[in-house]
Amino acid sequence: MARILIVGAGPTGSLCAALLRAEFPQRLLRVVVWDKAQGAGGRMSTRRSARDPKCTADLGAQYITRTPHYAKAHQSFYEDLLSHGVLKPLTAPVKGMVVKEGVDNFVTPQGSSSIVKHYLNKAADADVFYNHHVTQICLKDGKWEVGTSTGSSDCFDTVILTMPVPQILQLQGDIATKSPDTAPSVVVHTTVSFGTEYMEWDKEKVQQLIINELKAIMPHLPEPASIKCQKWRYSQVTEAFSGSPGQITLHAKPFLICGGDGFVHSNLDGCIDSAISVVKVLKASL
Repeated sequence: MARILIVGAGPTGSLCAALLRAEFPQRLLRVVVWDKAQGAGGRMSTRRSARDPKCTADLGAQYITRTPHYAKAHQSFYEDLLSHGVLKPLTAPVKGMVVKEGVDNFVTPQGSSSIVKHYLNKAADADVFYNHHVTQICLKDGKWEVGTSTGSSDCFDTVILTMPVPQILQLQGDIATKSPDTAPSVVVHTTVSFGTEYMEWDKEKVQQLIINELKAIMPHLPEPASIKCQKWRYSQVTEAFSGSPGQITLHAKPFLICGGDGFVHSNLDGCIDSAISVVKVLKASL
């Protein structure tokens, strides 16, 4: 039985796990997922208030936008998410949103991480482990030995890296280069340029800048019971891999594949495209 490790329990990683399970029976392929965080989501993460677990906020994707092209190309994916209630049409007005003909927007009633959890559930028997921060990958006896920050390691026939490209490049080893029963929450997103300008600032100072601006816009907003300021160093793809191939194969025997929105474009459809590309390559060789 071949063992495949997917590094990253975000949208691309969870999609890869689900698609691999749909293509290969358990007796032929064992799917393992590692993520350095405490739970699933990646850049589609949903956090709970420390004071009230029923109070949640999406720290990553605010809503999902579907263009006419992907309405056709990814029809089965959207039908699946809508039929299971993971996605629902966005009906509330969004200040500043430019409405384009044929473009649909969706929200996630249970939080954006519910998309990732949905696909991990579809991967049924996949072994998912959190608090596994991969730091190095080494070729050993025809397999990939993958090490973590705690010093533990395991060997796999194939490794799929789905974290942001800058994090891939940091790896060491042979490849080193609205609900009435819930409390209300408010998520304040900044622009990409703001994030770039203040990335290296102290988080508390940046948080105060954002709060001051929020109070200027919404002066009657109540004082929050708790605040979580999240910096996204790798939030969006500003320059995708040349040609947008969906994946690149770093090593063929054993397989070491890189995937994620960095190899297409920065949204859910980019993650779907990447996962499809990864599985296509593996299907042709396994």
